[in-house]
Amino acid sequence: MDASMVWHNETIGKKVVAALEKNRFQAEYVPDRAAALKRALELIAPDAAVGVGGSVTLEEVGLAEALHHRGNKLIEREGPGITPEIALANRRAMLTSDVFITSSNAITLDGQLVNIDGTGNRVAAMIFGPKKVLVIAGINKVVPDVNAAFERIEFLAAPANNKRIGLPNPCTTTGICMDCESPKRICNATTILHKRPSQSDITILLVGENLGY
Repeated sequence: MDASMVWHNETIGKKVVAALEKNRFQAEYVPDRAAALKRALELIAPDAAVGVGGSVTLEEVGLAEALHHRGNKLIEREGPGITPEIALANRRAMLTSDVFITSSNAITLDGQLVNIDGTGNRVAAMIFGPKKVLVIAGINKVVPDVNAAFERIEFLAAPANNKRIGLPNPCTTTGICMDCESPKRICNATTILHKRPSQSDITILLVGENLGY
């Protein structure tokens, strides 16, 4: 990444961090995924039970793998031996985990988190339940406002995630959200965290590189 982009990412990133802090979230800017991984491991206790929200960003940072190797108990919705019944039970267990890790579909310049979910456990856990929530998001998730957040989700995040998961929804053909009626639709629950919910501990690590969808 050239120096001009590094400057721009840091300038915008720190502006968003200040807005998040004004909205009573804890927030930090880190320059890259390596720094994000290092800081996340510092924020999560070695004995914490960690709920893992589905996230390409988390995979690219390598956080779940690092936590597993460190010895943390991971509560996951997919993996070897995880049946649909276990996945559902784990989704519920995430709501009372020590730490819930996830990303955000979009973060506005004025410090709001915008998310759309299929099952709803991810957005539910971001609001209330876990003792701590850790959100890691790349600078590509930053948008000017809430309207731009929904445009980003409909134009990029939702179609890309549908394609990744392999769901036969219309957006995997058109490349853009069709507000479909599909029973396998992943756009069922929408949340906007305007401010930090009063009884929740939420930290956002905003990373100065593009991560996830």
